[in-house]
Amino acid sequence: MIPAPRVYQLLLLGTGVGLGLAAFGSGNTRPALLLVALGLTLTWDVLVLGLAFWDSRQVKSSPVKVSRESLQRLSIGQENPVRLTVKSSDRPATLQIRDFYPPEFTATPPLLELTLPPDREEELTYTVFPAKRGEYLFGNIQVRQLGAWGLAWHSWRIPQPQTVAVYPDLLGLRSLSLRLSLQNSGNIRRAKRLGMGTEFAELREYSTGDDPRLIDWKATARRSRLLLRVLEPEQEQTLMILLDRGRLMTAQVKGLARFDWGLNAALSLALAGLNRGDRVGIGVFDRQMQVWVPPERGQTQLTKLIERLTPIHPVLLEPDYLGAITHITSQHTRRALVVLITDLVDKTASSELLLSMGRLAPRYLPFCVTLRDPQIDVQAHTLTQDIPGTYARAVALDLLAQRQVALATLKQRGVLILDAPANQITEQLVDRYLQLKARSQL
Repeated sequence: MIPAPRVYQLLLLGTGVGLGLAAFGSGNTRPALLLVALGLTLTWDVLVLGLAFWDSRQVKSSPVKVSRESLQRLSIGQENPVRLTVKSSDRPATLQIRDFYPPEFTATPPLLELTLPPDREEELTYTVFPAKRGEYLFGNIQVRQLGAWGLAWHSWRIPQPQTVAVYPDLLGLRSLSLRLSLQNSGNIRRAKRLGMGTEFAELREYSTGDDPRLIDWKATARRSRLLLRVLEPEQEQTLMILLDRGRLMTAQVKGLARFDWGLNAALSLALAGLNRGDRVGIGVFDRQMQVWVPPERGQTQLTKLIERLTPIHPVLLEPDYLGAITHITSQHTRRALVVLITDLVDKTASSELLLSMGRLAPRYLPFCVTLRDPQIDVQAHTLTQDIPGTYARAVALDLLAQRQVALATLKQRGVLILDAPANQITEQLVDRYLQLKARSQL
């Protein structure tokens, strides 16, 4: 039994009445009135506490039923919904519910409160935010139900232990899959691919604003109306993704390790490539190649990639860029788009990266993706009022300048580059890949 605020109010009321009664006494009558006031107060307190206990016991005879929906996979760095089903008995119920989610998670809101009419079932939802991949344990569900008189809560736990795996951003992959499907259908698909690519897709009638260079004059002459060739990007090309899991990828950016942002981006890029009919392979490396999934087509490849890459975590080792690139080029000698997801500091510290990527051109199409810390951008562009802040800003500006020199060197060596904040890299990388496909740069 947990007393409700109403119990404390009633106890204070009884004490106040007892003190008021005692105040009326004077002279020889004061001791007698004090005893009477004390007796009445104690009687009142015992009565209130007894009623509160009875109120709590009544709840125990008809408690609500609470269950948690089975959780499959959670996505790292996302607000994952957790659903609870609550069913009341033949009485109305005022409830407080706290789910014992893993302590490594952040929950919103941590406490659920509601009032249910009799014989009603309702679904409650709260979200959890996991910052690391792995397996975690959900515990029991703590429930408090207020008695019918509002005097006491009955508290109990419902056994609901459940082990849940935290994966890369599956929610983001699902959203991206829907977006790619929309782009592949109807007018959206036509608008995206019109005049882009090299493979013939279909003929359609010319409309105002279309590129006249795409008019098929032979078909126009045969059918006596202007017909336009619709082209689409070439399919069955090869996309190979290299993901660095070395020292620089262990840094925290917006609550996640830089490696996790890179892993989410790599899987999203793989989904886009598979959706466009390309063969996609991914390698994760530090001093040596830790995981290598050879390029394949089809949606089963994405499932394989998720299962193979989910257990991988970053380590405090310097990566061997040249070894990783040598490994994949020895496995695949045909022309391919090679995307390296990593980070760099300056031209000197990243000399091996610059040398290794430069060796890929012109046989392959090299693409270097670097994950910037947005906090450095904020520091560099924030006006300061004191000496320590000015010094910090100067350091941030110098880091960004040195970074730009290194990226410019990569560009001079024929390497495509994308430098963006780690928490924004996924969308920009996918869009850049789709542009490369549309322009037939591969």
